[in-house]
Amino acid sequence: MTATTPEIIAPPQPPGPIAWLRKNLFSTWYNSLLTIVLLFLIYWAGSAILRWVFVSADWTPVVRHPILYGVGQYPREQIWRVGLCLSIASLLVGVSWRVWGGVMRVMVIFYAAALFLLVIWPAEGAALTSEIRLALGVIIALIGVGYLVGGVKFVRPAFVLVAWLVSLGVTLVLLRGFNGSALLPVVPTQLWGGLMVTLLLSVGGITLSFPIGVLLALGRRSSLPVLSIFSTLFIEVVRGVPLISILFLASLLVPLFLPAEMRIDRLLRALIGMTVFSAAYMAENVRGGLAAVPHGQEEAAKAVGLKGYHITLLIVLPQALRAVIPPMVGQFISLFKDTTLAFGIAVLELLAVGRSILQGNPEYFGRQMEVLLFIAAVFWVLSYLMSYASLRLEAALGVGER
Repeated sequence: MTATTPEIIAPPQPPGPIAWLRKNLFSTWYNSLLTIVLLFLIYWAGSAILRWVFVSADWTPVVRHPILYGVGQYPREQIWRVGLCLSIASLLVGVSWRVWGGVMRVMVIFYAAALFLLVIWPAEGAALTSEIRLALGVIIALIGVGYLVGGVKFVRPAFVLVAWLVSLGVTLVLLRGFNGSALLPVVPTQLWGGLMVTLLLSVGGITLSFPIGVLLALGRRSSLPVLSIFSTLFIEVVRGVPLISILFLASLLVPLFLPAEMRIDRLLRALIGMTVFSAAYMAENVRGGLAAVPHGQEEAAKAVGLKGYHITLLIVLPQALRAVIPPMVGQFISLFKDTTLAFGIAVLELLAVGRSILQGNPEYFGRQMEVLLFIAAVFWVLSYLMSYASLRLEAALGVGER
């Protein structure tokens, strides 16, 4: 007898484009009719939108004022301080790209593209001088320098995270300055504005609300009645009030609890209000993650002799945070978009700057659509980057997999 080799069955080839179209879009007469009607509507709407964007729209209110949209009324002679902050961010972006890999790749591309767009921005007059454009080119190059620095052996992910946190404090010091300093004179926050304020409110709110929310979630599950009741009341009261009310309360009530000679500017009050509001929602997200951790994990940790705080910090909390990455990022995106409400307490964030440009120039009457679309595009791009980073982080941590 001769041995016969088993027949290898190859997987079927994927259908070609024509077969796919016939199967999915033109399988029946009513599917074909629906496809043709939808294609016509897409063509009609798309051509109208493109015609308006590239032919009819007047983008002068956007093109003429890039620095106003970026930093508001920040003194132009001190604009180098903003450039120094961007240089620090570019170095850390490059280092993060090297250390964290694919999670940062798309964010680096968008960040570099945004800076390059400013380099070639068709601004009229002295809005963007040749010195500013050259400095932006150097800042872009610093991303590559940071990427090389990230390859050094002693650079670790934990060090990079600490560097980002430290850079936030350094940025605030550089932007505000010191009393009596000739090199870094004080720039009142009333002159800050635009995208810079939007990012400071959102990044500051996210950074501060995360640990507070974790503590509130743990406090709500605590066996100590005082701690549990306080955390529960805080969460439920704050979550039952609109953010704009929290901002007004922070603007009006915070000064009442301070000495008469001590004053907090409105930007810090807005940051406090947003932090308090976001912390309450963050606490509920984390509490949901804590409830999802099987109780057997705690029992197993106790069986091997771990103490209570070891169980929480090393066993329960990491699993809980891993499970609630999607809702936490959703909360971060919501906080980022809610920074537009700070205009209600006279904080000139990005949307407020756009309104002031329209209201301060009669020649821009009727150009609201262009300005609003530009601001909406900025918010969409940054929100998409956060969402994309969340998806990559979920994939890296295996969220949703057993």
